[in-house]
Amino acid sequence: MGSEELNAQLVKHIDDAYAMEQNVLHILDGMIETTEDAEIKKDLEHHRSETEQHCERMLQRLEAHDASPSAVKEAGGILGAFMKGVVDMARSERAGRNARDGFATEHMEIASYELLERVAQRAGDDGTAEAARLNRKDEEAMAQKISARWDKYADLSLKEAGLPLQG
Repeated sequence: MGSEELNAQLVKHIDDAYAMEQNVLHILDGMIETTEDAEIKKDLEHHRSETEQHCERMLQRLEAHDASPSAVKEAGGILGAFMKGVVDMARSERAGRNARDGFATEHMEIASYELLERVAQRAGDDGTAEAARLNRKDEEAMAQKISARWDKYADLSLKEAGLPLQG
């Protein structure tokens, strides 16, 4: 693979990460709106701020390659996040489902940044590799916060369903 082809692949991965983060911003908005627990809401708001930084880092990396975000990818992600938000507003047991969806999303982001870092390394793009590492670190921290609270999410989910807490 020539350097131009490798660079084109790298730009695709950066663009994918940017579109993913745009989607996550919208998902986080829905989660924040449907979360009643103050501690969880605070963590979601903090992670939304981090996600804005992730978007900015990926945008800077695209610009470093004289590229711009794909409007098609971004629009598709926003539509998906909007539809998830509509469903979230109608469903019960929001706390548990938000935690489940958030946990899965964080791991998808972790995997995306693992791959982006390695593609960037192969392309000799230390700036993008570092941006991927920084973003991944935040995603891993958020996944850990969710993981540490599974009992709380289960209790909130049961409470939202109108069931008494056991034990």
